[in-house]
Amino acid sequence: MEPTRQETATSTSATNKPKPTRKRPFSGKEGMASSVFIWPALLVVLLLSIFPLLVSLYLSFSRFKFVKGGFEVKWIGLLNYKKLLFGSEKTHFLGKMEQPTTLGWIIFIGITVLLIVTLIHYYRSDRRSTGGLIFRAIVYAILIAFAWLLVITTFSQGGRPGTMVVTWIYVFVGIVIQYAVALLLAVILTQQLPGRRFFRVIFLLPMMITPVGVAYLFRMLTDTGKGPFAPLWQAAGLGMYSWVNDPWGARIAIIIGDAWQWIPFMFIVLLAALEGQSMEQREAALVDGANRWQIFWNITMPQIIPVTITVVLIRMIEAFKIVDLPNVLTNGGPGTATESLTLHAYFSWRALDLGGSAAIAYSLLIVVTFFGIAYINILRRRFVEE
Repeated sequence: MEPTRQETATSTSATNKPKPTRKRPFSGKEGMASSVFIWPALLVVLLLSIFPLLVSLYLSFSRFKFVKGGFEVKWIGLLNYKKLLFGSEKTHFLGKMEQPTTLGWIIFIGITVLLIVTLIHYYRSDRRSTGGLIFRAIVYAILIAFAWLLVITTFSQGGRPGTMVVTWIYVFVGIVIQYAVALLLAVILTQQLPGRRFFRVIFLLPMMITPVGVAYLFRMLTDTGKGPFAPLWQAAGLGMYSWVNDPWGARIAIIIGDAWQWIPFMFIVLLAALEGQSMEQREAALVDGANRWQIFWNITMPQIIPVTITVVLIRMIEAFKIVDLPNVLTNGGPGTATESLTLHAYFSWRALDLGGSAAIAYSLLIVVTFFGIAYINILRRRFVEE
C-alpha cells in the first residue's frame, strides 16, 4: 500500500527537522567571566593548603635554627627521620622495645594468623585480582610489622610505648568503645520509650563543648583530692590515687574523655541510619518468627554497614590528630606515657626544632594515609559490594 501525500510530507518534514543543538554551559564571555570569579578563590585555597604542605615537607629534610639577624635553613636529607626511627628520638617516637610476654606472643600470633587467613580467603574468592592480591600482601605485611611494634613495646616486660603506639591506642581502643556505646544508645532511642526526644538532645551536649573545655572538665573530675567526685573516690579507697601518675590510668582517663566528647557524633549518625532503614524486611522477619537479636544481626546491621564504615573512617582520621586532651589533662605525662604524635610534634616545635616537628607531622600523615587507604580498599569495598 503506497503512502498518501500527507504521510509523505509529514515524514519528510520530520526527517528534515533540524536537530536541537546542545549549548555549552559556559562559552565565550560567560566562560571568561566564570574564570575571573572562580580562579582567584581557587588560587587562594590552593595557596593556603598546598603551600604549608610543601614548606613543612622541605623543613622535614632540613635543620632550622635562628641566627643573628634572622634564621638559617640547612638541608640535611633524611637525618630528621633517621633520628626518629634509629637515633636519639627512637625511644620517644617508637618506644622502648623488649621481649614480649606470653600475652604479647598470643596477641601477635593471633593477629598474624587472622591476617594470613584473610589473605587466603581473598585468594580463593571469585573477586580476586593480581593487583588486589599484591596490594593486600603488602598491607598485611606492614600491619604485621605494626603489630610486632605494639607487642614489643606495650605487651613486654620492661617495654614502654612511644608516641606512635600511644596514638594507635587512642585511635583503635577509642573507636571501638565509641562505636559500641553510640550504637547501643541509638538502638535504645529507636524504641518507643518515654522521654526519648529529651535524651536525644542531652546526648548531643558533649559535642558542643570545645576539646580544651572537655580536657579541663575531666581534669577536675579525675582529681581525687579536690574534684567534685572526691568524696566518692575517697569512699572507694582511691583518695590518695593519682590518675596522672599512672601511665595506664592516665591513658584510660584520656580515652574516656575522648569517648565522652565523640560518642554523640557517632550516635547521631547511627540514629539517622537506623531510623532511615526499611521496615518491610523487619516486619517480614517478625512474621516468620525471628527474634530481636536475629533481626538486628541479619537485617539491621547489613543495612547500616555503609554508614558505619564512613563514620568510622571520619572518626579514625580525627582521632589520629588528638592533642587537646593529653596536653591539658596530663601534659603528655607521666613522662611521655600519654603523649600523642601531634603533641610530640607540638613539643618539638615549642623547643624550636622545626625540622624534627615537621618530620613527626609527616610521619603522622604517612600513618593516617596508610590506614585510611587500607581501610577503604579492604573493608569498605568488600562490605559495600557484598
